[in-house]
Amino acid sequence: MKYDFDTPVLRRGTDSCKWDTASNDRVLPMWVADMDFRTAPAIIEALRRRVEHGIFGYTHVPASYYDAVTDWFARRHGWTIDRSWMIYTSGVVPALSAVIKALTVPGDKVLIQTPVYNCFFSSIRNNGCGIETSPLRASGDTYVVDYEDLERKASDPKVKVLLLCNPHNPVGRVWRRDELIRMGEICLRHDVLILSDEIHCELVFPCHVYTPFASLSETFLQHSVTCLSPSKAFNIAGLQIANIVCADAGLRARIDRAINDNEVCDVNPFGELATRAAYNESGEWLDALLEYLYGNYTYMRTFCREQLPDFPITVLEGTYLVWMDCRKLGLTSEDLEQRLIDEADLWLNAGSMYGAEGEGFMRWNIACPRSRLTDGLTRFKDFVASTISSGDLSR
Repeated sequence: MKYDFDTPVLRRGTDSCKWDTASNDRVLPMWVADMDFRTAPAIIEALRRRVEHGIFGYTHVPASYYDAVTDWFARRHGWTIDRSWMIYTSGVVPALSAVIKALTVPGDKVLIQTPVYNCFFSSIRNNGCGIETSPLRASGDTYVVDYEDLERKASDPKVKVLLLCNPHNPVGRVWRRDELIRMGEICLRHDVLILSDEIHCELVFPCHVYTPFASLSETFLQHSVTCLSPSKAFNIAGLQIANIVCADAGLRARIDRAINDNEVCDVNPFGELATRAAYNESGEWLDALLEYLYGNYTYMRTFCREQLPDFPITVLEGTYLVWMDCRKLGLTSEDLEQRLIDEADLWLNAGSMYGAEGEGFMRWNIACPRSRLTDGLTRFKDFVASTISSGDLSR
């Protein structure tokens, strides 16, 4: 392979949230959603040249930045974005918070499909809104939308926004066109705007296709806001860059005001530069990454089927986050998270942080060299064997 994803990169001691938060150096972190791979060479080279200049003042975002974003989505996803629809900001979470602020007033409700990314909850609450949940329904080894429940919840006049996760974190769904259309039609019937978090849009595996919600029709385009970033796919989350796409001029003006009110209207020179290098020069690297990540997923699927049959994982259509059913242990997710840290030196995310429907599940980050994935799975298997054999399920 032209790009090396197998060689471990030392991250401990770099003030990494993922690697330097644990209380001891034995803990293998497979929780925070960033990757243990170096980013694309073109990004590293672009940043190196910028660092050598040595002055890092306030940044003017050039026209070439907008060209890079719009050309990428046209080329890779068949979505034509007018640059006038774009508002840049420092990250998708600040973007979500600003958009909710712009589209709601305190006391309104925002609808989410749980289990779902934990920052959705805080972004809603921080704007004084109520959380309305329409839980996804488990169906075999995947999840599907409960359309009847979604319609019932969307019909509440207090519900103003559906906060959609496409692709979905943590259950790994890449929503099909027909599913997105049906969700969109429900929202249109009840005058609910769609705010779509599409940060994982590049991380899609064979036989699945990412569909930008706003690309489905002119009506959906005018009744939605999309949040995008290269941060997940190119492992540049720390460079803090994202884009809000909103075609409706009136809504966009309100969002721009909220972005300024929240003071997240500026970006640093490295974020916009890395975005251009990612979208203009790093498509081949991304393709190689996807092949490697899919190999990790298929390896984990086989490992679990053969050595952890009581701990099934959902089908991973996209993202690098695997959702595992750990209810066999009879522990709460929070207890299991802590015991894995204490007894197995393994850090996973407790499923309960993604909503009540995540209780008993754990989220794995498999964006790492396969040797590390093997190490993590072995630690988990040994913990399970020791815990079950001792009958120690309540501590």
